[in-house]
Amino acid sequence: MPATEDTAKTASAGPAIILVEPQLGENIGMVARAMANFGLSELRLVNPRDGWPSEKARAAASRADHVIDATRVFDDLASAVADLNFVFATTARERDGFKPVRGPVEAGRALRARVEAGERTGILFGRERFGLYNDEVGLADEIVTFPVDPGFSSLNIAQAVLLMSYEWMKSGLANETQTNFSGPELAPATKEQLHSLFAYLENALEARGYFRPEEKKPKMVDNLRAVLTRAGFAEPELKVLRGIISSLDRFSPAMPRGDGSPGDDPRRLPAAARSRAKDEES
Repeated sequence: MPATEDTAKTASAGPAIILVEPQLGENIGMVARAMANFGLSELRLVNPRDGWPSEKARAAASRADHVIDATRVFDDLASAVADLNFVFATTARERDGFKPVRGPVEAGRALRARVEAGERTGILFGRERFGLYNDEVGLADEIVTFPVDPGFSSLNIAQAVLLMSYEWMKSGLANETQTNFSGPELAPATKEQLHSLFAYLENALEARGYFRPEEKKPKMVDNLRAVLTRAGFAEPELKVLRGIISSLDRFSPAMPRGDGSPGDDPRRLPAAARSRAKDEES
């Protein structure tokens, strides 16, 4: 969905995303896109390798132009965080020291609480190849780390930003299971409607000799009802099933196109179908 000027103006105030010495314009652009997806708009770059601005970044941002246009560049990390009250540093490696370590869910909630209290916050992301130096982590207040496979813990920088941006937005939802849209609200089928379908299906199967041998019919009916009951059908879904059964009920091997339609002469059927037709007639 294209971003608009209104999108830029109404994006929720949130943490600044700070990239330390990012290498590729494409990665910066994908970071901008991830931020825009989840309502963040303040991007700060510390000494980007290929300079700024970057047309490659703009192209990769996929119309998150409001993020690209507002991006600020700093010569060093201390300057980039100077106006902030609280900063998280992201890292996949255990660090020495006494800084609290949080997971992304807890970090998202902590950022939300601080922003709502009027604080200015930020999240540090390190270099694509080796992350943040210890002295750079030292400029942060707390550490956030992702629960990834220890054997392959390195994330692309845009992926890491996406995860934290998502947790930021989720922390602001009234309900964390909230979605932008939902499926239709369907009334559950009543037992009367379900039993009517059972009877209809049972009669259709009986007419085609499904219940063989006859003495096993009660058990087969019980199994069929158990399968259909487990699904928890809504009323419209039962109507669909009944329509399907009704459609199939008009056909037989002797009349594959339906009762009274042209072309239902058994002599035109393949040998196997003619054999089944004879069995039904007998």
